Amino acid sequence: MKVTDLKTDNFFLMAGPCVVEGEEMALRIADELVRMTSKLNIPLIFKGSYRKANRSRVDSFTGIGDEKALKILQKVGQTFGVPTVTDIHETTEAAMAAEYVDVLQIPAFLCRQTDLLIAAGETGKIVNIKKGQFLAPSGMKFAAQKVVDSGNDNVMITDRGTSFGYSDLVVDFRGIPEMKAFGFPVILDATHCLQKPNQASGVTGGQPQLIETMCKAGIATGVDGLFMETHFDCANALSDGANMLPLDQMEGLLTRLTRLKAAL
Repeated sequence: MKVTDLKTDNFFLMAGPCVVEGEEMALRIADELVRMTSKLNIPLIFKGSYRKANRSRVDSFTGIGDEKALKILQKVGQTFGVPTVTDIHETTEAAMAAEYVDVLQIPAFLCRQTDLLIAAGETGKIVNIKKGQFLAPSGMKFAAQKVVDSGNDNVMITDRGTSFGYSDLVVDFRGIPEMKAFGFPVILDATHCLQKPNQASGVTGGQPQLIETMCKAGIATGVDGLFMETHFDCANALSDGANMLPLDQMEGLLTRLTRLKAAL
């Protein structure tokens, strides 16, 4: 798979649960997402983390086991004929995850880790680099170049907001055209940019009521794709439920966004 495969008149969508909680839930969410996106002609990449390495508390849920979760992602891809994406955290994980998924995602906090970017690039997979919350958009040019220098120009950049004071994030939409000028597809993460990280309870909060607003602003400023985490039972999701989009709201939102994209 190449980034050029995602080029259509519409935006593409990276969506799925925050973390793979089990096979049944992953297949159920994927089935609904495939139905919606096929109807609306939106290219889909199914998202699921096989392990969550960045948690506020040591007792937070991190995963069901690396190989088990990766095999579920592989089954989603094979069952529905869609590409899949997952996060990696260390250089040794790049080749392992690449055996099961089509896109390797570099978490925002790790976007400057040279060895990790090179290891991801050397797999030949698409590498989606999330912009660090601490980084100006201009800095992502150098993160992407590390992957290109590994011999792989299949790079995507995702903006997930910038740290603003304590426990808040903002999206500076000036960064969208700035990063697009680098020549790589740019994605807006419309759910993580609404996080309220590092709450007193140690459980991340969020503002999911603003997801549609962020998506519309992203489409208006020219993003190539949207990233959204979703679940059919956000209140009981095992990770990041506070800022995910309920699955039963996804189709209506995508319909409105497709109309907006067409109008532009």
